[in-house]
Amino acid sequence: MRAGRTYRLPTEAEWEYACRAGVSTTAYSFGSALSIHQANFNGDVMGRLQRPSPVGSYPPNAWGLYDMHGNLWEWVADWFDEAYYRDSPRRDPQGPASGASRVLRGGAWYCDARMCRAAHRARNEPDRRYYGYGFRVVLPWAAPHG
Repeated sequence: MRAGRTYRLPTEAEWEYACRAGVSTTAYSFGSALSIHQANFNGDVMGRLQRPSPVGSYPPNAWGLYDMHGNLWEWVADWFDEAYYRDSPRRDPQGPASGASRVLRGGAWYCDARMCRAAHRARNEPDRRYYGYGFRVVLPWAAPHG
């Protein structure tokens, strides 16, 4: 908490909604394919980066969010559940209350495009540290007083 603000990790549903900028139904926020000019991932092309890139090195999605595909796997708040998509309500789904692994989204610089899709999910133990993992935070909106 800084300056009276509380930050948190996004839920898995919030992360995907943000990645898709609320409307995209394609595999990527940019369409049905991903190019090395849109994201830092292993596109099997000579000269690609072999490390994370600075934020803003690639175009943002329609909401101005950078690096939703590739660059670093991003931790989300939800615990992993194999049946998440099958069993969750379509509106504001919540992950399980506990588990052994947390969800990672977005893919990373060393992943192929398939692993960078908006709907792709990975998992790992929450105390796992790895140079290909990162996070993005949410600042919940609070209605003005008065």
